[in-house]
Amino acid sequence: MRHVTLLSMLLVVVGLAGSAFAQQPAPDPAAQLAAEKEARSPWLLVPMFSSSPKLGTALGGLGAYMHIFDPESRVSLFGAMYKYTSTHSQVFGAFARTSSGADHHRIVLIAIFGLIKNDYDDYLGTGEPLKTDDDLKALAGRYLFRAKGDWFIGAQGSAANYQVLGATAEDDLALETLGVRGFESAGVGAVLMHDSRDNEDMPTTGWFLNVNNLAYREALGGAESFDAYRVDLKPFWKHGSGHVLAVRQFNWWTSDAPSAAQATVILRGYKQGQYLSPYMSSLEVEERLSFSARWGANLFGGAAGLYGEAPAPLERSIYPTFGAGLQFVIKPKERMNVNLEYAQGVDDSRGVYLKLGYAW
Repeated sequence: MRHVTLLSMLLVVVGLAGSAFAQQPAPDPAAQLAAEKEARSPWLLVPMFSSSPKLGTALGGLGAYMHIFDPESRVSLFGAMYKYTSTHSQVFGAFARTSSGADHHRIVLIAIFGLIKNDYDDYLGTGEPLKTDDDLKALAGRYLFRAKGDWFIGAQGSAANYQVLGATAEDDLALETLGVRGFESAGVGAVLMHDSRDNEDMPTTGWFLNVNNLAYREALGGAESFDAYRVDLKPFWKHGSGHVLAVRQFNWWTSDAPSAAQATVILRGYKQGQYLSPYMSSLEVEERLSFSARWGANLFGGAAGLYGEAPAPLERSIYPTFGAGLQFVIKPKERMNVNLEYAQGVDDSRGVYLKLGYAW
């Protein structure tokens, strides 16, 4: 698991997404009182679970404090998460996501610390097994200013001290042969974003576009100089009795990046960092169904394509996925849900996930 991947994962967790809910009959007084009591609580506590043949089993939790700075701003989160896996890996993260000044200012801050023990049956598609111990310390931040209408401009930065070691001397030799090595990185970049979603956490209408880059440079304290570019487009359409059709088209391109920092398949069901290439593009379609004010389900499918000269030859370039999930709206007023999903890929790539919000 790579430092870029971990940051991407946490940003997805912090970003959150969910399905809309349909109009329902007025609840009975007891249920209404319970809902009002819950709505007054600013605390959010969610268990986290994942299990797959390539990742093992992970248990943990996420806790966050919710705050609204002013009536025109969106809900802000201040929290932390922790995971422990059956491979004895540990990951701790702290984050803040704020909206203030009538939603003219948005800030995301992330700190991640982890000891990641990977056990690959087929590393980078070489057909060879490999065990690695990855030590990670990373910081990332982003500031956005609402320039006009739904358009934002801003800047972001990332710094990481990432080290990967083979579990045995043979594994070290394999890493050296493949050119995979740990490094220190530091980068800054620009962000252009459009966000007309009616809600940041459970959107039902509108569209989201994020175009950004990170220029990693030795002059900033990194060990290598390379570039990463991302374009993320997500439109949402409400239909029927609160159902939502969502589409995501995501691109991740790198230039002169070392093996460990190249683009990877980010679809549900796949172990991020197992398949690497300089460029990745994906398309996902998801139907989010609403059964009641609190319960919903989703069906999704899509594929990712890796292209460019990969660190090691890949047996395939297209990686499909499909799956389904069940959701419970844990915070109706703030529109946040807990999501249980199953995703199926290829070559034993599959997983079960329980977490806060949708994958995107």
